[in-house]
Amino acid sequence: MSQASAFFALTPDRVLSAVEIGGLRCTGRCLPVRAFENRVYEVELEDARRLIVKFYRPGRWSRATILDEHRFLTDLAAAELPVVPPMDLGTGELLPELDGISYAAFPRVRGRTLDEGEDERLRQVGRLIGRMHAVGAARDAPHRPRFTVDFYVRQPLAAILGGKFIAEPLAGRYRDLALRLADIVEPRLAAARTQRIHGDLHWGNTIWGADGPILLDFDDCCVGPPVQDLWLLARGDEAEVTHRREQLIAGYELFREFDRSTLALCEPLRALRIIHMSGWIATRWQDPSFQSGFPAFGRDNYWLAEYEALFRIFEGLGSP
Repeated sequence: MSQASAFFALTPDRVLSAVEIGGLRCTGRCLPVRAFENRVYEVELEDARRLIVKFYRPGRWSRATILDEHRFLTDLAAAELPVVPPMDLGTGELLPELDGISYAAFPRVRGRTLDEGEDERLRQVGRLIGRMHAVGAARDAPHRPRFTVDFYVRQPLAAILGGKFIAEPLAGRYRDLALRLADIVEPRLAAARTQRIHGDLHWGNTIWGADGPILLDFDDCCVGPPVQDLWLLARGDEAEVTHRREQLIAGYELFREFDRSTLALCEPLRALRIIHMSGWIATRWQDPSFQSGFPAFGRDNYWLAEYEALFRIFEGLGSP
């Protein structure tokens, strides 16, 4: 059985066997957790602990790339930040394999889902991000993606156009606009200081525990500009976004200086995210979970709305 076939053929019995590889015993409770990129399950142990077990999609990351993610989490946990590092299942390693599929287990943590809220909550999250970035800057992650327009625009664009998801003549206009955005953003992004960051820090990747915010899901961690970990957390109209960013930065700067000049990257980063997300869906379109999860993808209205959003960002950026 190929790795891809094994990935799509995961069953509760195989998941439980993977958890018990080092001697732990499960009760038999194994619940799938909603996730698109990887296969994720909640498993109950006989000692009443619950684990989140993540099976990494074959072909996406190398083993070295995943271990860089785990090293970042381990560094953060050693600095006493509220994150959830992978655990040893009794084998002496953090990344065992099942039929060639790498997987990792994490203790399940309790908390409620966060949403943007009062200023003090934003400042608390900002403080946590500042602490995270202070640890992240201490070493490189040589195997993680670099935040470049090649990775976030050109490669996704090739997947979108190669799959013929956009009908002409919009496909040609979309291509030209994406490449013009890449040309404008590339020198600005290249001038920014980069380091290890979370990479996909939206409200869905934070929960509120008994002692405050907890950061989750470092699957997209990368080497990029620190502002990437702030802009997604500030939503609303222009005045609301400005205010929320100021609250995040006020907390952040209690632990680390923030380069305010990089706030000019927020809109370019939003454009990159739009293209990158659509490219991600395009590369996974043969996976039935993506077709059911993104039913509008491929329809003319989807691409027209995306083109218009990108064009509005482009108009605000000026010439390269």
